[in-house]
Amino acid sequence: MDSLKDKVAIVTGGSRGIGRAIVLMLASEGCHVAFNYQKSEEKAKALEKEIKALGVKGKGACVDVKDFDGVKKWIESVKKDFDGLDILVNNAGIVRDKALMLMDPKEWQEVIDTNLTGTFNMARLCIVTFLKQKSGNIVNISSVSGKIGLPRQTNYSASKGGMDTFTKSLAKEVALYNVRVNAVAPGYIETDILENFSDEDKEKLAKIIPLGRMGKPEEVAACVKFLLSEKAQYLTGQIIQMDGGLAIQ
Repeated sequence: MDSLKDKVAIVTGGSRGIGRAIVLMLASEGCHVAFNYQKSEEKAKALEKEIKALGVKGKGACVDVKDFDGVKKWIESVKKDFDGLDILVNNAGIVRDKALMLMDPKEWQEVIDTNLTGTFNMARLCIVTFLKQKSGNIVNISSVSGKIGLPRQTNYSASKGGMDTFTKSLAKEVALYNVRVNAVAPGYIETDILENFSDEDKEKLAKIIPLGRMGKPEEVAACVKFLLSEKAQYLTGQIIQMDGGLAIQ
């Protein structure tokens, strides 16, 4: 029996890039999917149609993960509309790359609030449901930046490093309730974030990646699928580095 069929999932930042790939993967596995977006309403509406074409429920909502009360209302509506909640994928994230000497407090705080506090808000407001039903699965989308630190990313690296230890801590806290918590830490993936990179810059990046190329959003989604599957039932508190070997140490 397919372990994802008829489950209910929430994916944050689901309208584009890695989030979109995860949403479509879940839907193709028979999972009903709710996702949020902030600016991409047109893409969100198009994604809803793609989800429903796969024969499952799909609904996007304009919700800011930084807003605890807004997140609370959204999660309650998802549980009501979809009749349950089984999976949370924390994918929403932003970058505000800049050298620390030039970074202003707003650029620091926006990244921490979205990437790390947003993860707290979502997990905090889903975890009670998971504990009560003694089942649940959380996958956080972290980054190789949180593992090794990257220049001009002190804010982003700090947020993702925090997400990694949040993952491990929560996994220990809820394991006895049959709730698993893991993370995927991608390296350079072919998403909108790389649109500002020149072809020359992309070639330079590819040369420092042992596998010699960028990753694809669908490859990250495949890793998430494994973590959510019955085959990974003995796996919790892990950070899976999916970076083409970039952070091998």
